[in-house]
Formats: sequence, structure tokens, C-alpha cells
Amino acid sequence: MKSRNKLSVAILAALSSMAAVTVPLPVLAEEAERADEERIEEITVVGRSVSYANNATSDDMFKQQANLSSVLAAVDNLPGVLINEGDTFGADDWSTSIVIRGFQVNLNEQQIGMTVDGIANGNSNYGGGAKANRYIDTENVKGVEVSQGTADIASRSHEALGGTLNFTTIDPSMEQGLVTSVTAGSFDATKYYVRYETGEIFKDTYAWISLSSQESSDFMQQAAENTRDHLAMKFISTVNDVSLTGYLSYDDTHEDNYQRIYGLAQYEQNPDWDQLTDEWTGVPYQDQAYRRGWSTLRENLFAYLQAEFTIGQVDFMTNVYYHDNEGRGEWVPPYIVDVTDDGAEGHSELVVGNTVYGGQQLGQIYFVDRQGNQLSPIEGCQSSLTFPYGGAGAEYDPGCHEQGAIPVGSYRHTHYDKERIGINADAVWYTKVGDFDNTVRFGIWWEDYERGESRDWHKITNSSISVDYDNVPYWVQYDRTFPVDTLMYYVEDELDLGFARIRAGAKKFNVDIEKTDNFDSANNLAVNTDSDTLFSAGIVAPLPFEGLEVFAGYGENFAAIKDAQLERNDTDLRFIKPETADNIDVGLRYASPGFNASVTYYNIEFNDRIQFTSNETSEGIDFLEAAAGGYKNVGGIESSGFEISADVMLTEEFSLFTSITLSDSEYVATVGSSGTQYDTLADAQAAIADAENPEVSLVAIEGNTVIGTPDTMAVVSLDWARDNYFAGLSTKYVDSRYLDIDNAAQVDDYIVSDFYIGGFIENIGPGVEELEVRLTVNNLFDEDYASTIAPGAFWIGAPRAVAVNARLTF
Repeated sequence: MKSRNKLSVAILAALSSMAAVTVPLPVLAEEAERADEERIEEITVVGRSVSYANNATSDDMFKQQANLSSVLAAVDNLPGVLINEGDTFGADDWSTSIVIRGFQVNLNEQQIGMTVDGIANGNSNYGGGAKANRYIDTENVKGVEVSQGTADIASRSHEALGGTLNFTTIDPSMEQGLVTSVTAGSFDATKYYVRYETGEIFKDTYAWISLSSQESSDFMQQAAENTRDHLAMKFISTVNDVSLTGYLSYDDTHEDNYQRIYGLAQYEQNPDWDQLTDEWTGVPYQDQAYRRGWSTLRENLFAYLQAEFTIGQVDFMTNVYYHDNEGRGEWVPPYIVDVTDDGAEGHSELVVGNTVYGGQQLGQIYFVDRQGNQLSPIEGCQSSLTFPYGGAGAEYDPGCHEQGAIPVGSYRHTHYDKERIGINADAVWYTKVGDFDNTVRFGIWWEDYERGESRDWHKITNSSISVDYDNVPYWVQYDRTFPVDTLMYYVEDELDLGFARIRAGAKKFNVDIEKTDNFDSANNLAVNTDSDTLFSAGIVAPLPFEGLEVFAGYGENFAAIKDAQLERNDTDLRFIKPETADNIDVGLRYASPGFNASVTYYNIEFNDRIQFTSNETSEGIDFLEAAAGGYKNVGGIESSGFEISADVMLTEEFSLFTSITLSDSEYVATVGSSGTQYDTLADAQAAIADAENPEVSLVAIEGNTVIGTPDTMAVVSLDWARDNYFAGLSTKYVDSRYLDIDNAAQVDDYIVSDFYIGGFIENIGPGVEELEVRLTVNNLFDEDYASTIAPGAFWIGAPRAVAVNARLTF
């Protein structure tokens, strides 16, 4: 990484601390609790007055990000949160990661819950999952609420081990109007956005509809073709004392991916290149690294209808939702798979229209003659190919075949689809216990979904000239479906004793998962992955000092076995258990006019962590793997630390926000590659040394720091506003992170700054209410750094990017 002058770092920190405005929004939406309104107003600026840590984005955090950016980017400055995206504007789900308190969302693990207006997102994994950026346009976000650790008992997620991120959408305006926005940025980036506010269309009924289209390229060669089209609409209405809310979004995305860097040596060789190419060479072995052949295509349709009403002393909220997800992932294997024994005849895989369903591969075909017969390399020839993955054998090298040999290759598609339907129902009952206010909350979440996954192989029409492929596949490798049924139910009681509010609750998950192999029923699997009863408790108490309160909470969190963990036909369900985490939060909150602060200590015991093993390595990709990789339990993690944040109004024009995260996340068991746990590292090493032992590697070492988790993070933000002008500078420090479980290699710490400046003019012409122009510069000082971490590898962080947005309000 770049070496940094310590003095310049100190000057930068001092400059950024001169001013910044960020007043956190209320953190948990619509959790019903009756309390004095004035007290709530004072508390919500630093998080809702609940017994667990919580934070939320501010308007200024969104100004620090370009309108082209993913909705995830604005969360990065909150205490305890690390968002890394391999692409400048978040246009690559493959390289995106989230870290909170040692829990992670990335290609390997999904341990943090994610909801949209409180509704489950349907998992965050790459293969059939969908993060919040698939559901919401940046301009349509009201805020992002982060409940770390113990979180709210009502959180809907299969993955909420380390808390929940809830992304909320804006409500319709009471007035009719039109908002248009145009953004242009680095790396051929553009975005067009329009939103129409209907005003009152029926009695007490308001709505908006928006449409956006954006495109961009990669920051390395400007070879990628990233596009995203997004349609959304929302309405609110009141009918006979029933409040109705409806939301619908459709998102169509095409992303060309980045490749991870394997180790520091490869990075130091060229820190500006991820080893993908921008031109088609005509040599299949080299063209497996062609950037436009590494693609993610997704369409997501999401809708919900919600009703809120009161009967007597009970408030009710219920909704029904629907989600349809489909798309594919693409790679370009440098061979044709031989799946039919054609004898002396030319290979039928090369003839359009011959499709084989299922079966096993008989070998690979690299070069053929004009009759479609496989050719062998010249005996004794040494390949001159050195790129990618260190080079290849003679069978891949055109120089090792006689003149006239025709190269052949494949375009591999992995198709994903998912259809979800669900119901949420919550009730809040206000009553008395003696002279004390008592609030009982209870509710259910039911969801039924079926995910489909299939993989087909298409022949590259002419590997010598382009990536174009035959539409009809020559082989459908597998086809399977995963029905999943979820029922979560909870109850919680909160008693207000005056000097303190205490709560206790319990919830439980019932999750049934199946795999149906549409080619071979012998591979069918089914597992019941119910949780134990999960208890939670907490207390919030005001202290004698005005505006200061203390809180403490305990929560047992659970993540069910996921359908992806049944993908491999050799999966042994006896060795995969659901993940669990016991979370403790203890902290202080202070709120007063012009100054707000919070301090939280947390302690987490995370058990039965499930790790994904990718089929992509530094030596190449195993394209024929029947699944995207393998899953296994690899022991646990103990994590503890402090999260500190404060925002201060320095003057009427300047304010300062700062946060510090101190974290210690360690493995608590030494675990081998098959999931076997060892009492000592020496025992594990002895097993590895035994040539007849199936243990060939370690996946966790007790006492070592968890891969990809920084010990220290710090944020200093300065925001300024005067009349019609505004500006801000935000700087984040991220400590070094380990790349491997041995803790033998680590990426450097880094400091990244974001800057924005803009202004607006009101009433500039007939019907035009406002024109706003904003310049955003991300990674202001063009820092080189490692972004998302994967075992033994990492993605390169995005360089400086500039974007200009012009917004007109009519």
C-alpha cells in the first residue's frame, strides 16, 4: 500500500476535525413504546432510548457519497461498521463486504441481518441473495438504521447474528411536485433520475413514482459495462383509521466484476491491476480473464402492502410482501467439456442444438480440427503461456499445436432465481402493572420461498475472434430447487418503573430447508434447522445528570443453515449446525442541545461459525465444481470492544462528528479443513503432517485474529452550511487486517477521505422551486488500499472518483 507521511496524516486529521455535521436520526423505526415525548426527542439524536447499541445515518452522510453510489456506502461512518466495495460506485456485488463487530457479509459469510422498511431482504449472499442496493435507489432512501449486537427482538432475518441494518424509504410528499436529477462522474459514470410526487390523489392518499437509469465502467481499464435501471413507487393512505403503506420496486442490473488479488506479492507487482483483461486475445486460456466475461446479472421485483391500526389499548401492524429474483453469474472456461462419448465422430458438443442434461464430464477439449475432432499438443512442447494464474500446460497453448488447430472455449452461466412471499404481524399492548406502565410486544414472521439454481455451458461461437456464444447450451450441468419455510415468533415485556425501564423477551425460529435435484433424486436433502428458545433482556435508566442514561442488554441471536449449504451433493448435514451468538451491550448515552454522545462496550460469543470455501484460487478456477464452493463449521469467535461516537455543534455553521471503534475478534478453536476441532495447534499440525490423514489445511487457529477485521477504526467528519451553501470533509481510518488464519500476512491500514461542496438557488423561474448543484470527491487523496478481504486474497480499493450532481425541484 502507499507509504504515508505521519505528519501529513496528523494534519489531515486535524483539518477534518475542524467541523462536520452529522446528527443521527432515530434508530429503530416504529417500535412502539409510550414515553414522554420531550424525553424521546432528546434521546433520538444519538440513538433510540433502548437497551442496545444503535445508530443511524444522517443527511450529511449521504451528501458525502455520489448519487451514483450504492445505498450501502452511506453507512460506513457509523461506529463499528466497515463497508468495502470493490467498485467506485458499488457496481459489483461480487466484491462487496460489510463488517460489524467481527461479523461479516461477503462471498464467504452472511452474518448480519438486512431489512427494507423492516421487511426481510431474503438473504445477502451472492447466489440468489439481494442486498439493499437491489431494492432502493439512493435518492429514495430516508435513512439507514443500524442495530448492532443484541438488536431488536422483532428483527426479521435469517442472518442477524451481529445485528441488523434497516434501510427505510422516503414517504410521499403532501404537495404535488417533480424532482429531476442528473449525475456525471469518473469512469464514464452517468445517472438520470426523476421522481413525481402526486400530492393528494384521493382523500388522505399520497404517492410518488421514480425512475432512474445509470451506467459506469471499471476504474482500471474502463472496459466494463455496468448498467442499472430502477423503477419504484410508494403510497400512503388513511382509510377509516387504518394507515396503509404500499411500496414496489423493480431493479435490473448488469455488473462486470473485479477479481481478487492473491497475496501481497501480486499486489506489489502491480497495485493498479486486478489481473483481468480488457481485450479479447483469441487464446482461450488467457481469455478466461476477460473482464466482460466476469459478470453478474440480476433482476429484482419487490413489493409490500402494510396496514397499521389500533383496537383499544393495542396497536397492530401487519404486512404482506412478495419478492422475485432472477439472474445469472458468468465465467469463460478455456475449454469445452466433453460430456458425450462420440467415438470416432467429431464432438457433438461443438454442434449447435445438441444439449445434454446432467451426467458427468468425460474430459476437456481445448483444440479441434475442422471436423470437430480433438487435437493433442505436440509431444514434448513446453508452453510459453505465463498469464493468468502463472501459466498453463501445453494442451492450452496454441503454440504447442499444429498449424490450423482451432481453439474452443465455453461461456458458463449459473442461473439463480428466487420467489418469496411473506407475512409480518406485530402487536403492542399498553397496560398497567400496579402504578407502572407496562408494554407487551408480540409478533410473527412467516416466509415461504423457493430458490432455483442451474448451470449451463455454451460454446463460444468462435474463440479466435470474440466472446459471443451459442444461445443453446451444449450441457446443462445441474438443475435444483431449494424450498425454504420460515416461522419466527416473539414476545417481549417492558416495564417502566420510573427510575428505569426493564425488558425481557424470547423468540424462536422454525426453519425447514430442502434440496430437490431435478436430474437425480438420490441427491435430494432435507434439514430442520430450528433454533432453541432465544432469550433477551435489558435495562435503560436515566442518571441524575440531565440528559444522561445508562443501558445494558443481552440477546441470543441465531442464523439458520442456509439453502446454499446444501448445494454440494456430498454435503453431510451431520457436520453442519446453525450459527449462534450471545451478545452483551453496556453503555451510556448523553443528549443535550448542541452535543450528543454515546459509549458502548460489547462482548460476543459466536459459536459454530460456518465458512464457505470458494472454488477460485490463486492457481485458477475449478469451473467444473458442481457447486460454488463448500461449507463447514469452523469453530467460534469471541469479540469484544468499545464503540464511541459524538456530534457537536461547534457554531451555527459548523459541527463535528467523530466515532472510534476498538475491537478484538479472535478464533476460539483450532479447526481443520474438514471441520475437526483440535485441542492444540500442535495436534492439528501433526494431523496435517500425516500423509494419510484427510486434514490438509487449517481453517481457524485459536487465539488468532479473525480474517478481515480491523482492531481500530476512527471517523472524523466536518460539515458546514451557510445560507444556500454547504460543504463537508469526512475522514476514516481503518487498521490493518489479516489475510489468513495463520495471521502471517496482513494488508496495511489506510485513511480515506470524502469531500463534498455545493449550493442551491430557490425560485429561479416559473414553476422551478430549487436548483441544487453538488460536487462529490470520494477517496480525495487517492489512497491505495485493500478493500474487501477474502481468505488469502483481497480486492483493490477504488481510487479517487469525482461526481457532479444537478437536481431540479418543480
